[in-house]
Parts: sequence; structure tokens; C-alpha cells
Amino acid sequence: MSKHRICLWYDRDAEAAARFYASVFPDSRVEGVHRAPSDFPDGKAGDALVVDFVVAGIPCIGLNGGPRFKHTEAFSFQIATEDQAETDRYWDAIVGNGGEESACGWCRDKWGISWQITPRVLTEAMAAGGEVAKRAFEAMMPMRKIDVAVIEAAVRG
Repeated sequence: MSKHRICLWYDRDAEAAARFYASVFPDSRVEGVHRAPSDFPDGKAGDALVVDFVVAGIPCIGLNGGPRFKHTEAFSFQIATEDQAETDRYWDAIVGNGGEESACGWCRDKWGISWQITPRVLTEAMAAGGEVAKRAFEAMMPMRKIDVAVIEAAVRG
């Protein structure tokens, strides 16, 4: 187990979320489910309390802490993609499993976690700066899911 992990607060579905992420993203897996030894304010003895998992190589803990805290876009996973097919696969998995689209390559899964599904061509264009970055940025702004061909065309000018 990794010494450092990101803790994600879930109402009660940390195990389902972790299993979903493991089914969608490479280098992802559920490492352990720890059950409550006794009743607690938002659950019963035997309920999944803490789930150890890895998402795209990032060690995480899912805590089933009840409805007190909600996720916001202030935290998101950014997944770099190589092409439109990979972008579509991740986007469609998240949105098609009860999630929702947002803007500029962002979407949210059904548990409220935000994801940036970001083709490398966009990241590289932004890093290039100048007119290339400006054209790519302006092409991206009206998008929900990133259209790789449109970004590539913007990069070419």
C-alpha cells in the first residue's frame, strides 16, 4: 500500500465507484474493502466503510462518510488521451453510467467526482503558447467533449 493516498468522501457508494473506475481506466484496481466493525452515524456494522483503490495509477481511499460533504469541480482527475477513440471511450463510460457533461472536456460521474478527459493534442497546443495556444483555446471553449480533429485543425491554423 502506498504511503500517500487521496481520500475521496462518498455518501455510501465508495466500493461501487472504485469498481467502476477499475473497469474503465488502465492501471486501476480495488485493493481492499474494509467493513465497519460496528454501527456508525451513517451506516451499520459490516457496511463498507473504507475502500482502498487505485485510479490510473493514483492511490486513493474512498470513505463512506454519509451525505455531509459534496464533491465540487475544485477537485478533478485529469486523464490524458491519445486520440478521439480513447477520449470517446472514457467520456462515454463516465457520462453513460449516470454522469453528466460539463464544459471544455470536463464531466462528472454519478458519484459527483469531476473528470477532465483531455487529449494530448490540446495539452501540447496550450503548452506551445502564442497563436497556437490561442487558436486551440478558442476552438475548445464551446466544446463539451473535446473534438480532437477540431483541435488539430486549430493547431494547424
